[in-house]
Amino acid sequence: MLEPLRQGLPPLDPSGVSSAASCSLPPRYEAVGSARQFTRKTLSSWELDDRFDDVALVVSELVTNALRHALPAHGAHAEVHCVVGEDAPVRLHMMRWSSRLVCAVRDPSDESPVTRAPEDAFDDFSAESGRGLFLVDSFSDGWGWHPLAGALSGKVVWALFQLA
Repeated sequence: MLEPLRQGLPPLDPSGVSSAASCSLPPRYEAVGSARQFTRKTLSSWELDDRFDDVALVVSELVTNALRHALPAHGAHAEVHCVVGEDAPVRLHMMRWSSRLVCAVRDPSDESPVTRAPEDAFDDFSAESGRGLFLVDSFSDGWGWHPLAGALSGKVVWALFQLA
């Protein structure tokens, strides 16, 4: 299941994954809260509670971007009661190595994430959007994206965290 996700990630040996978890997210903005709860539960089970604040912020931004920019028009506003399994348009994956944690969000869009220059991200302090990837870059140890290969369409946007 995670093989397409691993393609294009930072140079990490997939055989060294000590833990992995994933969840499907419905195309609604309320899914950001579900992603944060999943992150808290997963990090707690991996005894990484001390990393929750930074990781949850990054997960929130990645999921928000997927819901806002990667779904078809009005996708995150549609009335969808529940999306289960691989058919979900957005999925959150977390993988832990001994010294690294990768959080990745898969979405159906082939478009690359758009970043703003740091000076542009905070020019308008009243703006309600535009800072997401700047925050991802600031709170993670690295991030990137890649298109999915094979039968899956879309992309994966990932963030890497070094663990002590």
